[in-house]
Amino acid sequence: MTGFATRAIHAGQAFDPTTGAVIPPVYQTSTFVQEHVGGLRAGYEYARGTNPTRDALQELIADLEGGSHGLSFASGLAAEDAVLRGLLRPGDHVLMGNDVYGGTHRLANRILAPWGVELSTVEMSDVDAVRAAIRPTTAMLWLETPSNPLMKITDIEAVAALGHEHGTVVVVDNTFASPALQRPLALGADLVVHSATKYLGGHSDVLGGLVATGDAEIAEKVGFLQFAAGAVSAPWEVFLTIRGIKTLQIRMRQHSDNATAVADALLGHPAVERVYYPGLPEHPGHDVASRQMERFGGMVSLALHGGAQAARTFAESTSVFQLAESLGGVESLVNYPAEMTHASVRGTELEVPDNVIRLSVGIEDEADLVADVRSALARLA
Repeated sequence: MTGFATRAIHAGQAFDPTTGAVIPPVYQTSTFVQEHVGGLRAGYEYARGTNPTRDALQELIADLEGGSHGLSFASGLAAEDAVLRGLLRPGDHVLMGNDVYGGTHRLANRILAPWGVELSTVEMSDVDAVRAAIRPTTAMLWLETPSNPLMKITDIEAVAALGHEHGTVVVVDNTFASPALQRPLALGADLVVHSATKYLGGHSDVLGGLVATGDAEIAEKVGFLQFAAGAVSAPWEVFLTIRGIKTLQIRMRQHSDNATAVADALLGHPAVERVYYPGLPEHPGHDVASRQMERFGGMVSLALHGGAQAARTFAESTSVFQLAESLGGVESLVNYPAEMTHASVRGTELEVPDNVIRLSVGIEDEADLVADVRSALARLA
């Protein structure tokens, strides 16, 4: 199987040999009977360590990202925690982009830093700035592209090559793009992380995190944290994620088409100061995004004239776009990052301007979405 959509439906999803069921069973069990002491059936012993349902998802994400190893976690942050703690040690330095998900920065800054890991941030879209920020102790470069919420684009291939010159592990958060649009391992990254809660699950009904890599040593280190710390995904959440991934490619096409229409509707409106969408030719990362992404995704951010009050009014004036955190579901969401998803980075170099709104553009009818944002903008007049 070589086509992405075919693999999204079939990888790791062999039919049940006992009954012929097209959908493999959900193994909702905590433990497995042994044939004798130490005699495990197919290697299964206890569900924190392995579970057939979770194994299927792990095989699936590895396949879709072009890796050889996949790991599934209870949330995106649990996946990130296992990567950071599994690969870093006190005294190591991690260099992150200066526009990443607030929870990622909080994890590194408030949990890893007191443990002894050094953290700094940089304009990751500027390769020269990244080069200047790398230290002798830099052990990891953490890329998020497109970034959250300002939609900055990092040249994965260029930064990965730079990182490897200095012997650092290169991690890419691929949540916004998903493997349907972008495959960082093929561009030189060592490891990919996802909040599977978002586009992979796709229906706002599951929490999950995923890791994919082609490096067996990295997989072993992260896998040890998965087992020893125990933040594994449960069977039902895994099933829902697999179900979501089956329609990932077709959903990402519609998300991208709708987001392009919404971005075009926002562009040039007198109430809008700036539109952040890599699909726009004027976006500073457009050329790089065109090279490394198949489409430009479903996330659009905008800055409004009128500051925080205008942003709040807009966020509270939409109807199709629902005011909520998270993203990547079939329904459209509007978020005010400064006081919602990125409140934890206030006062840091990652603080989001208070006039910025983030839109997760769903797969509803394009005309309804465009009319909704125009109606909300009219409230600012």
